[in-house]
Amino acid sequence: MRQAEFDSKGSCIRWTEAPGEGPARVYVHGLGSVSAVYHAHIAARPELAGRRSLFVDLPGHGISDRPEDFGYRLEDHADALAAALDAAGLSGAELIAHSMGGSVAIVLAGRRPDLVSRLVLTEANLDASPPPAAGSAWITAYDEEEFVGGAYARVLDAVGPLWAATMRLADARALHRSATWLRRGSEPIMRDILEGLTLDRVYLQGELSGELPGSKSLEAAGVRVVTVPGAGHNVMFDNPDAFVAAVVGRA
Repeated sequence: MRQAEFDSKGSCIRWTEAPGEGPARVYVHGLGSVSAVYHAHIAARPELAGRRSLFVDLPGHGISDRPEDFGYRLEDHADALAAALDAAGLSGAELIAHSMGGSVAIVLAGRRPDLVSRLVLTEANLDASPPPAAGSAWITAYDEEEFVGGAYARVLDAVGPLWAATMRLADARALHRSATWLRRGSEPIMRDILEGLTLDRVYLQGELSGELPGSKSLEAAGVRVVTVPGAGHNVMFDNPDAFVAAVVGRA
């Protein structure tokens, strides 16, 4: 396990790492998740062997610190992730990022293009105000103090055992602020940043999640949109073969 400070008070973002050759692959989790849980089985596949792999937990999640006075905006998460990559001595990394982590990766690529050579995004949030069915809506249905004061436990019961298994490792206040800012989006908005990038970009959409809004515009901007058969939001669990193919570049 390694760490890097991401604020002026010594708070640390942490990650676990598997050695290998470059360019490194950096795996970034979604809201209320943990990177190694969602991606270690992917990085261990023979098709991906031999590459340096980092499993980074964003502030407030997993093994990273959870300062109460941190903003938890997408930009804040992106800057913390940049601190981790800088400390790891990385440039031109491939980011494999899920859901909110995909939004953070997009913002990072826009702010620090030196750190990112490729994006593989799995159902990343691209727009503000996602539909009520989005996972963040379970959390932002309550205000921050209500969530911290007891609604967190109710949400854990409601989301089901798989998501709850990692969500319970996230700090309640950090989780609420992250969800709130995810729904507000970045400035400029994530979709516009993604379409303006020139690096290699792949967007994975689970077939069971329905059609990706605005996919034609993304494709026109050079984003490769891949609909993954038999998969929902968690493509890496539902269809790991297709996920690995996308990471390798065969999708």
